[in-house]
Amino acid sequence: MNEEKLIKKIYYETLLDEQSEKEPIQYFGEAFMEESKKDIPELSAIRFAQGEIYFDYKDFETAIFKWQSVQGKLEDWAKKNIADAYFELGLLPMAEDTYHSVDTTDLTLKTEIYLQLFSLYIERDKFDLASQKIKQTVAMNPDYPNVTMVAKAYFEKQQDWSSAIELALNEAARLESVKWFDTLIQYAKKGHTVIKEPVYFAKGINLLATLDPERFEELAAALWDNYIETPKHMDWVFVINGVISSLESNNVEAWSELTRLYETSYLALINGDYLVKEVETVIPPLLKSWLKICDPSRVLAVSAAILSWEEIFNGSIEAATVYKAENYLVDLEQSTTSTETVIELAQDILTWASKQQLQASQTLKWMLTSLMDIEEYQLLLVGSYESGKSSFVNSVINGEVLPENQPSLVMLSANDHDEIDEISETEVLQVEQVEEQPSFRYQCSYHVKLENDFLNRNDISLIHTPDFNNNDDCLEHVHLADGILFVLNANNPLNEREIEVLKQITERKPNTPVHFLLNKMDSVYDEREAGILISNTAAKIRPYVENAQLFAYSPHYDRHSQLRDLSHFLNDGFKKRERLLGRTTNLLYYIRMIISYLINQRIDKENSLVDSIKWNEAMVTKVSGAVHQVGDQEIEKIRIMTRSYNNVKDAMRKELLEHIPDLLKGSTEYINEDSDFGNLYKELNDEMNRKVLNYLENAALPQYYGFIQNWIEDCTNIFNEVQSSINEMADSFNELYGEEKLKLECDFKVLDDWRRDADRMTSGIHWENMNIFMRSTPAQFLLKSAGKLLGGLGQNKTKLYNKYKQLIESEDYVEVANIIANKFFQQFELFEKSLDRDVAIFFRSPLAILKKTVEESNEEIDSMKEELKLMRTNPEYYRDPLTFFEVKLRQNEWLNQKESKMHV
Repeated sequence: MNEEKLIKKIYYETLLDEQSEKEPIQYFGEAFMEESKKDIPELSAIRFAQGEIYFDYKDFETAIFKWQSVQGKLEDWAKKNIADAYFELGLLPMAEDTYHSVDTTDLTLKTEIYLQLFSLYIERDKFDLASQKIKQTVAMNPDYPNVTMVAKAYFEKQQDWSSAIELALNEAARLESVKWFDTLIQYAKKGHTVIKEPVYFAKGINLLATLDPERFEELAAALWDNYIETPKHMDWVFVINGVISSLESNNVEAWSELTRLYETSYLALINGDYLVKEVETVIPPLLKSWLKICDPSRVLAVSAAILSWEEIFNGSIEAATVYKAENYLVDLEQSTTSTETVIELAQDILTWASKQQLQASQTLKWMLTSLMDIEEYQLLLVGSYESGKSSFVNSVINGEVLPENQPSLVMLSANDHDEIDEISETEVLQVEQVEEQPSFRYQCSYHVKLENDFLNRNDISLIHTPDFNNNDDCLEHVHLADGILFVLNANNPLNEREIEVLKQITERKPNTPVHFLLNKMDSVYDEREAGILISNTAAKIRPYVENAQLFAYSPHYDRHSQLRDLSHFLNDGFKKRERLLGRTTNLLYYIRMIISYLINQRIDKENSLVDSIKWNEAMVTKVSGAVHQVGDQEIEKIRIMTRSYNNVKDAMRKELLEHIPDLLKGSTEYINEDSDFGNLYKELNDEMNRKVLNYLENAALPQYYGFIQNWIEDCTNIFNEVQSSINEMADSFNELYGEEKLKLECDFKVLDDWRRDADRMTSGIHWENMNIFMRSTPAQFLLKSAGKLLGGLGQNKTKLYNKYKQLIESEDYVEVANIIANKFFQQFELFEKSLDRDVAIFFRSPLAILKKTVEESNEEIDSMKEELKLMRTNPEYYRDPLTFFEVKLRQNEWLNQKESKMHV
């Protein structure tokens, strides 16, 4: 059976008579009729061929009709063709069912059916099924023409990079095809491979290393770039280490790009983001693999990394690897670490310290910063008390900046304006001048920035060191120096003490140029004596510093010529182009000092946290006590003030109850024998109301106003005493806090409110006449009736007069007085009810501040306890980054030396 013709639906060509000139439709029609006449006709092949022809003419229904009757060996192909016809007719569900109905073991037919189903699923937007079907096709028959390329194109179009990568890697491994590896390389370069775990590529890149080392590097580097900035970075390093270690030496080359990436990964793993326990198993094989594939031009970097790691983590690297690294470093002839790399390390350490909220030494930070400025040559001046260093510096800069025999470290640099920084361990302050003596609080240094022509023109900073007569402070600063100028006194040059210091300097900094300045030359008698002095001094110097130069100087010589000659001397003796070698060494020295400082800071910080927690807890106890104390004062003052106000009110009530009855009884004055007794009871009632109102407004209210004012004055004194005691409390706390933390201001506005209320309540009285004399008592009723009946008769008026007078004087006005008093005190009682709240308002702010302070202190205590717990539970979070910084430091120190410091 010709499968290719079956696939193309031209199987009918195998049945045609080549000699026949008839059209295929006519030919097979006649052949069908001829075969039908036979007793046992074999029509399946003819029908199959007719179906192909009708399909070609797009008569799909007739083609289906013909194929449905096919039996035998062509039956499965006929079913597949029927499905194709349904596909062409757009009857996709029927096509799919028909494809699935074909049960065949013919690999080619099955492959064709899978490919058709793949196309059908795409047509129906069933992309998951399409992907599944093309994967099945590739798995079943990967060598089928174009099937893998169809799959590749589909996966790429769908951006199904996982499937595309899987296809490329499988085919690359199956066929050992660099073409498919090239496809994988392109995927990696575009970043698609990051979706896969690194171990997925292990076997593939291992195979590629043996097939094509150049492509291996390209693929490995592309994968590396995908993973290096992701959480899978360390997993990738494990994988590539395994691959490199498994390679035979004949398959290993000096891969420059992989060398770079190994170094990048190594530095990333020890940059402080990981703990030692997280990388201690991956770093040693990384270093071994790095050395194995290293580009010769960069072998010193990996060798230094190996030795520095082994030095800190002894025994973690194979002896053979260490030995190999040592042999490379033996051949080191000059410094290979860059100043920029060391500066970057210093900045990384300071950044980390800042994130850890650690206060690195401001002095060390300043020294490091000055060393990072590689444009300025740093010339260190040393000398004894008698040398006159300070006067020499002042003479050079033409100003009295340094006090004589200044005991502090002072750097003088060129700047576009004048300013002076005072640097201590904890802070940097701008000051007006360099102090003659350092502050009693701390030892400080100074950075004097000057708009100075000499410093600017020579690109130089002068570093004045403390005199070394009584101590060796100057030796602590030799690592700041690109060059050292040893200042001698012409009256006694290079005495024993100076020789001793000179030896120590040359031992500590053997490669730092040292030259000499012979100061105070004006004290020499004449030129001949000066020449002899210079010659003898140079001879004394030569055994200790063979090529040292000597410059004779006096501030009293012509300044212009002196400075010109001094510039020539400095530029000739101190070669600025050579400063980088020494500058790198100096930076490394101070980096080590900062690491040591930070290690000690860890201990200090823990102790500081413990002390801070104890101190804050003690302060919480004290402030909580103050809260209770102020609260007790509030309760006490409420009690005192309300009782005092109540006493004032009771006294006034007593006054009203005693005076009002007498006042009302005195209303008899209004009655005489000529009164209109018929209306007298009304007039008397009005008169009594008038007398009461007059009394209340003109006597009672002013009197009560005075009482209240006195009470307010007493309260003011009490409040002042309270504020005074609270101020003392605040001062005491602020002294403990060391800052103006608490400002406990009471609310004296309460007194203003009280005064305003007192004015309002006593400014007048709203009075509505009340029934004082018109009540329905029997005596009043009879007298009122008699007045109406008899009031017009003259002989009865005397009797009525006496009766009215007797009634008024004998009446009991206690009830009336109580009613009046109640009306009078109504608003004053409302005022009294608000006193508790008002006094509480007076105390409200201090209490709120104290309570908030307790709350904030407790929060701070909790935070510090949590931090302390973390420090004690996970000390590695602090310790390990510093360990890695030390590894980097040692790596740079290994590179920054001529002789190898191998462990023998």
